[in-house]
Amino acid sequence: MPAMPPPIPVLLAPYDPEWPRLAPAHAQRLSALGPVLVAVHHIGSTSVPGLAAKPIIELMPLVTSLAGLDRERRRVEALGYGWHGELDIPGRRYCTLANDSGVRRVQLHFFQADSPHVARHVAFRDYLRSRPDVARTYEEEKRRAQGLHPLDSHAYADEKAAWVRTREAEAIVWFAGQRGTGRTGQAPG
Repeated sequence: MPAMPPPIPVLLAPYDPEWPRLAPAHAQRLSALGPVLVAVHHIGSTSVPGLAAKPIIELMPLVTSLAGLDRERRRVEALGYGWHGELDIPGRRYCTLANDSGVRRVQLHFFQADSPHVARHVAFRDYLRSRPDVARTYEEEKRRAQGLHPLDSHAYADEKAAWVRTREAEAIVWFAGQRGTGRTGQAPG
C-alpha cells in the first residue's frame, strides 16, 4: 500500500493570478494518459480568485475507470508524479508532483467521472467563486489552522476539516439549485 506523503510546512501565499494559467499546462501533460482521461478540473484554493492558498495547484482529473487508470500508473509516474493510492478516500487516486528542490507543486485527485466526489469538489469550488464572503471566512479559517499547525499540513487539514464539511454541505445544496436553473455562474475547469 502506498504511503501517505509526509506533512509539509503550511505556507499560505496571497492569491497569484498565475495559478489559473499554470493549471491548464499541468492538465495538458496528463493527455499522455490517452482515452482513459475524460476531463481535468482545477480545484482547491488556487482555483478561487482572490483566495490565499498553499501554492500547490490542485487538479481533479476524471477518468473512464479507476482500473483503466491503475493500468496507466507508470505513465503518471513517468510524468514525475508520486503515486499514493486512495489515501483514505475510497475511489480516489492521489498523486503529487514536486519541483527539483522537493517542494510540492501539484496535487492530483483522480476520480472516475461518475464519482459523487466530483460534484462535491466542483460545488465547493464554484460556491467559493460565487460567494466572496464565504471565501473570505474560509481564508480566515485557513489562517487560524495555519497558526496552530504551521509545520504540519496534515494537522492543518484536520484542523479546518469541520469548517470545510459544513461549507461543502451548503455548497452542494447551492450547486444543485444552480444546476436546476441551468446556471452555475462559472466556467468549467
